[in-house]
Amino acid sequence: MPQNAMQSAQNAAAEFKQVFESIRTEVGRMIVGQQEIVEGVLTALMAGGHILLEGAPGLGKTMLVSALSKAVNMEFSRIQFTPDMMPADIVGTSVLTETANGGHELSFQQGPIVSNIVLADEINRATPKTQSALLEVMQEKQLTVGRTTLKMPEPFCVMATQNPIDQEGTYPLPEAQLDRFLFKLVVGYPTEADYHTIIDRTTSGEQIDIHPITDAATLCRLRDIVRQVPVPHAAKSYAIRLVMATQPGSDYASAAVNRYVSLGASPRGIQSLMLAAKVQALLHGRFAVSCDDIRRISLPVLRHRIVTNFQAQAANVDTASIVAELLANSALSQEL
Repeated sequence: MPQNAMQSAQNAAAEFKQVFESIRTEVGRMIVGQQEIVEGVLTALMAGGHILLEGAPGLGKTMLVSALSKAVNMEFSRIQFTPDMMPADIVGTSVLTETANGGHELSFQQGPIVSNIVLADEINRATPKTQSALLEVMQEKQLTVGRTTLKMPEPFCVMATQNPIDQEGTYPLPEAQLDRFLFKLVVGYPTEADYHTIIDRTTSGEQIDIHPITDAATLCRLRDIVRQVPVPHAAKSYAIRLVMATQPGSDYASAAVNRYVSLGASPRGIQSLMLAAKVQALLHGRFAVSCDDIRRISLPVLRHRIVTNFQAQAANVDTASIVAELLANSALSQEL
């Protein structure tokens, strides 16, 4: 790489890291602990992907997304999913309005999905018909209602939450929709020290205001930087083998995958791995992806793209353990 190009790449990586860490620090003023979750949400936002947050109620999932929208100073909308919600409640609908000369005409009233950051709260409480309203907008960043097509504002990101415990009155997301999320992050309980901080922050008179750190234009430019990060052949081959290893019957599938997995990761999985790994490379001050970058983000990228069968449920084998086994398989990185 020429000296000028190398210096430009280093400057781009330094700027990306500085903005990323500034946003993470600002969000951390509101969110106690959960450093991995905050970094994961920010990674998905920088990579241009959507994110699914799974965790018990009261763990701050909604607060995290709200705080992030304030830190990046972008338009934010929240959609509370319920079983009686219809697709028009999300994407909008055509309504009859009165014109200035006393006539009437049909005009399209856009729904809350038209925003930069959209919080789809308790997404698994909506019916499949309503959930499907998100398919086009998440993949193509546009929505079509009748003859009306609207492009989403840039940047655009859907951050959905779901409760894994209370399954009464819920509708699990189909594989086609799960595959559209770049990450699935599992939000756990705080530590003992975090509980002390939570009490001090939330039960006293302290007021925490999140200040804007960046804006939409800067975030779009940082997303362009992410896509410019090169991927060496060894890292690319490792990511491909890792994704293929999740697919039963492939050349790289292990005995456990062939036995317990009914559906592996799709090509969207390799795309998500590459984008998230590029963000990791920039965060570590490098302008090239390594195999370690891929390994660091493999679990949130792959855990919701692997569908296990009944044998796995009977043997208490989950997708996290399958991904861990694949990462421990040194054969995937041999002769790269």
